[in-house]
Amino acid sequence: MAKLSLPTVTLCAAASVNVEASLAALQTCVSQADFAECLFFTDAVIPAPLPGIRVVPTSRLSSGQAYSEFMLSQLAHYVRTTHCLIVQWDGFVLDAECWDPEFLSFDYIGAPWPQFRDFHDVGNGGFSLRSRRLLAACRDPLFRKGHPEDLAICRVNRKFLEREHEIRFADRKTAERFAFERTVPAGATFGFHGIFNMIPVLGAEHFWQIYRKLDDRSTVFVDYRLLMKQLGSSGIATARRAWLSLDLLLNWLNPNRRRS
Repeated sequence: MAKLSLPTVTLCAAASVNVEASLAALQTCVSQADFAECLFFTDAVIPAPLPGIRVVPTSRLSSGQAYSEFMLSQLAHYVRTTHCLIVQWDGFVLDAECWDPEFLSFDYIGAPWPQFRDFHDVGNGGFSLRSRRLLAACRDPLFRKGHPEDLAICRVNRKFLEREHEIRFADRKTAERFAFERTVPAGATFGFHGIFNMIPVLGAEHFWQIYRKLDDRSTVFVDYRLLMKQLGSSGIATARRAWLSLDLLLNWLNPNRRRS
């Protein structure tokens, strides 16, 4: 079967931590689709060239706020295609056959947010499709920057972007076909986001292999309860769940703690 061809889409990821897992996510994507270009923004030293992935040196992204600032202010300098697909170490392409050319008619698509009920509920940025028009609009001096950047785009500035820049956000039904994060997908999707979703999608053992290689596990604690629930339903050993629980707690208490 021929690979999906996306000549107008640039694949992008940016990270200073969990670099190995981020590269693995990019490689998973390029194994399923041919993009115009694949860019990995990092300050890390990559020892060997990676087929199909171009490393772009950046200053260190030392925090979530720094990542948001990069996405809102710097990414536009590098994307030359009409769209870019943003991925992270815990969000990537699942099924290239679920791609719909209609996705390209929007300026922003991300998995739906179930916590919002005002019709501005499409926006998860961890796995998202964005137009170059959107990237440029985010650099408008009147755009109110903030962290996390996906909330800044899809909630804080959405009306401004729609009114002043005619930005088109995907409707919820389209977003549900594109990806999932905190909702249960009704069917197959193009991609996903969230470490807790790695367990039902990839299996507990695959999740464990990825987790053990992370050099920054502090952010995982945010979804501690959901992660534990998924691990329990997967049948992973009680002792391993207990070790993971302790490890997450220690990382939450000490964000500078590196992997053991």
